[in-house]
Amino acid sequence: MTRFSLQFGQTKPGLCYLERPTVYGVCPRGEAAIAVAKIGRAAPFDYDLPGGGIETDEDEPGALMREFAEETGLTVWPSHVLGRAGQFWINRGEPRNSLATFYEVEKTGDDGDPTEPDHALVWLSPQDAIAKMRHEAHAWAIMHWLRERKAKAAPHRAE
Repeated sequence: MTRFSLQFGQTKPGLCYLERPTVYGVCPRGEAAIAVAKIGRAAPFDYDLPGGGIETDEDEPGALMREFAEETGLTVWPSHVLGRAGQFWINRGEPRNSLATFYEVEKTGDDGDPTEPDHALVWLSPQDAIAKMRHEAHAWAIMHWLRERKAKAAPHRAE
């Protein structure tokens, strides 16, 4: 079983968790909001960072750009890796360990419509997004992104 340094979620005894390479992105709109995929046709909704599984013929950036378009209608470009984390969860009755790479992405094109019928783009403050995330790994990625932005914005002090 593969595990990243950061592993979220709990396993249930007796279940075999399928490992799935995945990729997700944090797409800021200014300083006040990030793109979030709202999933479901009716409440209660799930909230995830846009992204998903990497197909066998894809690399991480290609999969992330495809997933963003499918889930949010946004055209994005991955700018840099934020980190990696695993997430144990049950997806439609299937035990999974999502082995995720998280990127910061830049919005590069006009908004379109998601092609996944049960997904919608919502813009949330990072704090609201953290509170609504279905997966702990996604909340961690947003927090890590916030801290990274804060560190870049802070003036450097001599030690």
